[in-house]
Amino acid sequence: MPLPLFALAVASFCIGTTEFVIMGLLPEIAADLHVSIPDAGQLVTGYALGVVIGAPILAVLTARMARKPVLVALTCLFVIGNLACALAPSYWLLMGARVLTAFGHGAFFGIGAVVAANLVAPNRRASAIALMFAGLTLSNILGVPAGTALGGVYGWRVAFFGVVGIGVASVAAVAIWVPRGLPGMAGGGLMREVRVLGQPQVWLGMAVTVVASASMFAVLTYIKPILTDVAGLPIASVTWTLLVFGVGTTLGNALGGRLADRHPMGTIIWTLVAIAVLLATFAITGHQPVAAIAAVALWGVLGFLLGSPLQMRVITAASAAPNLASTLNQGAFNLGNAGGAWIGGAALELGLTYDRLPLVGAALALAAAAIAAGSQVLDRRPPKPRPVSAAVG
Repeated sequence: MPLPLFALAVASFCIGTTEFVIMGLLPEIAADLHVSIPDAGQLVTGYALGVVIGAPILAVLTARMARKPVLVALTCLFVIGNLACALAPSYWLLMGARVLTAFGHGAFFGIGAVVAANLVAPNRRASAIALMFAGLTLSNILGVPAGTALGGVYGWRVAFFGVVGIGVASVAAVAIWVPRGLPGMAGGGLMREVRVLGQPQVWLGMAVTVVASASMFAVLTYIKPILTDVAGLPIASVTWTLLVFGVGTTLGNALGGRLADRHPMGTIIWTLVAIAVLLATFAITGHQPVAAIAAVALWGVLGFLLGSPLQMRVITAASAAPNLASTLNQGAFNLGNAGGAWIGGAALELGLTYDRLPLVGAALALAAAAIAAGSQVLDRRPPKPRPVSAAVG
């Protein structure tokens, strides 16, 4: 891995740990700050909303700035935000610190993806984005379990201090190894970035991102009761099953970059179709423990195989000025996460059982595939000829 990509991966590892480590610390936080566990769970929602809101704001504010100083500033924001989380004396100050930290999430991944794509040859760009995202997937295997264990023994604040240490290392890595002066390292200017958003392919790419993410989180949000109540796995086995899922996400992320460099739209469409088939099968065979574990492992591979191709699709569609579109696409991922969780919950409230919930994810995956296929049809249409002015005789 080239050192600049390694630096971006270290920073994404820090960001991923920041986002997800709190899920394993909710009981400790609730007890310490005298709130209920559901109230503590709103810290997860607050972070997601911070990503959605902060991504376009920071993209607009930094549109004219060089990319490297922006990336350094965003990693510094994560250090400051996590330090504020570790020191927060009350629930609402902790919520504010989480939202502040989340503001940099979408902007970092959006701008970092553009920078990563410009660090390599054109036929390796999706792989470069996947390498940067590798830090995010590895955080679920290494950073989150380590932070949860650390917080369980020494207190939840120590876990956030640990993330601060990783953040300081990521600031140094980005400052030292990310170069200046490459294509895409200069700000494109706000008006150029906004004009690119007028292209329908950019919005279709983000629509695929939203619906594909909703497909995953409509089921993933409720995976614990699915594994325990439907598949009959003991609670202790759920942790190991999710670890297997995390390993699958890492493999899928690496594979997705390679496939997208060769067949970008084909990778997106056929992966979504495969996810729909897998989830439909999961709805039928989910009562069998071995089949359920195998489905979760393969789902992790397929679900995260889409990450870099979806990001690369939006960057390519907005190639004239990609920073704002790339950043908005990170907000689209989180919008899909929140929307999918809501759709899954609504389906359950309407009477759908846990064993049939994967069918909702399958339907959303097919909807995302249909949008992607429609976008591909537009790619193949010849551009409209410009009107020719009448000659003056």
